[in-house]
Amino acid sequence: MVDHLGDRDAVLVIDDTQAQKKGAKSVGVAFQHCGLTGDVRNCQTMVMLTYATGAGHAFIDRRLYLPEEWTTDRPRCREAGIPDEAGFATKPELAIAMLEAARTAQTPFTWVLADSGYGRDPQLRRWCHQHDVPYALGVPVDLPLDGPPGTPRQPAVQRADDLLHYAKVRNQWERRSCGDGAKGTRGHDWTAFAVQLRDEAPADGLEHWLVLRRSLHPNRRGKDGQLHREIAYFLVHAPAGTPLTEIISRAGGRWQIEEDNEINKQLVGLDSYQVRKWTPWHRHVTACMLATAFLAVQRATFPEPETEPEEGPGPGKDQNTNESEAAG
Repeated sequence: MVDHLGDRDAVLVIDDTQAQKKGAKSVGVAFQHCGLTGDVRNCQTMVMLTYATGAGHAFIDRRLYLPEEWTTDRPRCREAGIPDEAGFATKPELAIAMLEAARTAQTPFTWVLADSGYGRDPQLRRWCHQHDVPYALGVPVDLPLDGPPGTPRQPAVQRADDLLHYAKVRNQWERRSCGDGAKGTRGHDWTAFAVQLRDEAPADGLEHWLVLRRSLHPNRRGKDGQLHREIAYFLVHAPAGTPLTEIISRAGGRWQIEEDNEINKQLVGLDSYQVRKWTPWHRHVTACMLATAFLAVQRATFPEPETEPEEGPGPGKDQNTNESEAAG
């Protein structure tokens, strides 16, 4: 991916995906949250890293998540071929390991993107601060804040969702698309505030923004029983002076890894395997990654030709005749 599509402006996108399994022998399998079904299932969880540029995107790294019920049972680990040095690590810690590996390999990239499952982790944010890495991370509504700098704090801004009051009063939402997805344009209403994180300073020359994304139509039922527009929160760590349009674009860029998850499962069988042990699992997932990276490079090298619009009636051709022929 880097050899063919490498770009200094590339982004690294973090997410996890699951493979549903039966029984207790498959390496790392456990009853845990399954993003595909939205509930708890017997499954394996893999943390993935996508490399995304304007020319294409594909996975470039992966880590198998091992629940504590596995890492505290060393005989079970050895039976599954898990190395003795493989201990418990949270999903954000696995993500940090992949980011560090990409940085060590001098992979060209600028931004890191992830959803709130990773954005809520202070260690991941700290890694980005320490290495001067911009990011756009989904965050929970209770992210601790010290409020927008230089503005009165009435009511006090102590967490992310406190800014919703200011957003409603200010009423400066901008309707923008953060990119095209499989179902069309991803349009939302957006607004942003410069903020200060409690006990977390940005890297030199960068600043923190809290971005609010509001759905276009009511789709969430509140405690009052009424439908409300869904609000999502993103913490952005951006170079000073970054245009709001780019901040919004970065906040909405996570869809690329969702597409990679879908492509890998539908085209090359990322979740369709019968292997049970550590090494065969890594072989299968790596082969899937290689296949889809090849497809991404080929698509960028040989783009599909643009479809030419159908021609209308030629000069001098009788429109009535055309209509009669169509009716016939």
